[in-house]
Amino acid sequence: MRRHSWWLVLPLAAITLLPGTVSAQSGAAAGDATSDTASSMQQVLDRFRSDSQAAEQRDSQRLETLLDDRQALQQAVTDAEQRLQQAQARRDELEARQSDQQQQLADLGQQRAQDAGDIGDISGIVKQQASELRDALAESWLTVGGDATLPPRLDDRGLVDLQTLERVRRDLAGLVAESGRGVRFQAPVAGQDGDVSQREVVRLGDTVAFSDGDLLQRVGDDGRLSVFAATPGDARQALKAFQQGDGNQIVIDPTDGDVLEALSQQPTLWQRFQQGGYVGYVIVALGLVGLLVALVQYAYLLRVSARMRRQMQSPDTLRDDNPLGRVLARFAALGRDHAPEALEARLDEAMLAEQPRLERGQPIVKLIAAVAPLLGLLGTVTGMIVTFQSITVFGTGDPQLMAGGISQALVTTVLGLITAVPLLFVNTALSSRSRRLIGLLEGRASAVLAEHLEAETAAVAHAEERRHGAHA
Repeated sequence: MRRHSWWLVLPLAAITLLPGTVSAQSGAAAGDATSDTASSMQQVLDRFRSDSQAAEQRDSQRLETLLDDRQALQQAVTDAEQRLQQAQARRDELEARQSDQQQQLADLGQQRAQDAGDIGDISGIVKQQASELRDALAESWLTVGGDATLPPRLDDRGLVDLQTLERVRRDLAGLVAESGRGVRFQAPVAGQDGDVSQREVVRLGDTVAFSDGDLLQRVGDDGRLSVFAATPGDARQALKAFQQGDGNQIVIDPTDGDVLEALSQQPTLWQRFQQGGYVGYVIVALGLVGLLVALVQYAYLLRVSARMRRQMQSPDTLRDDNPLGRVLARFAALGRDHAPEALEARLDEAMLAEQPRLERGQPIVKLIAAVAPLLGLLGTVTGMIVTFQSITVFGTGDPQLMAGGISQALVTTVLGLITAVPLLFVNTALSSRSRRLIGLLEGRASAVLAEHLEAETAAVAHAEERRHGAHA
């Protein structure tokens, strides 16, 4: 009778909530229905309301029946109070047992500490040293290609037993032995392009590992082998010769990769040239133009020098392939009836006509040599403007944001100086060569004019003597 009464109470609560729930669902369905199905939905709602009212009447009758049976209700309340008292007594018993167990655990821990004595301190030292050694050798080469392993982790263990101590000893002995060994083994190695291939690897203790002349590094959590970004050329040749048995030298990085990392980030000559930007391109282009003009003119002056030497060796045969031959030929074509001043003027005119060819290209070379440093200064200014703009936008927290502008400023200055200094030397060489040729030309022309004037003076004197002799 008591179980039947509780069964009646629970469905009553459920049935009491049912009409509201269904009414909400009905309202939602009615809101979504169209005008064509309004009549059918109204019939469903009427039927559901009638069923709900019947259920409410049935539950009300059951509730009245339960209320009329006062004896059953009182018995249910009495049974519930008894069960509550039993649960409270059980809880008190469990709390007392827990307190006793905690006290026993504390006593056992104290007893264990007293019995362990120095073993606990030794165990703590072993744990600490094993953990530190494992962390320090996490990226070591000692465990690659050999039989040595790192000591086990002991942080989550209690006292270290003899078997664990023996294992730690064996691992340490193996690591020490591997530090003095050089081994060859096959292992997958990732190249600079990311392709993984099986390659022969040479490991020398914990110092260095390389394959086919490329220094190796360990990457990732699993310590995969990968080719270092940039192995210097001399180091590559030495390591390759050592691996093939043709050399006895190896290359190591005592900074644990810092030097190699710096070398890998060092830009090449072409990359430095690109850092100069458009101003750097203009400077280099002008420098090439000036150098080309200077080389062409210097080759022309060398050819003229050779032809003038040949002309001086054969003064009776005048050639028109050199300035000296052309000047002397023009002087010879003047005749002997001109006054000395006129001959000198004609000779100067002929030499002045040859001088522009000998000094050709020098103004351009001198101009480029003077403009190149100015363009370098222009690149410096523009690079600093870019740097200050980066500082304005991003601040000074990241130096790499300012590196581009500073690189442009410095590289353009260097390019301007590198372009100007050689062009100054070239211009000096051209100027000295052309001046020497012009001086040689003037000297030979003056000698020819002097010989001509001396011959004319001798002829006149001889004619006077003959005339005086005829009168006598």
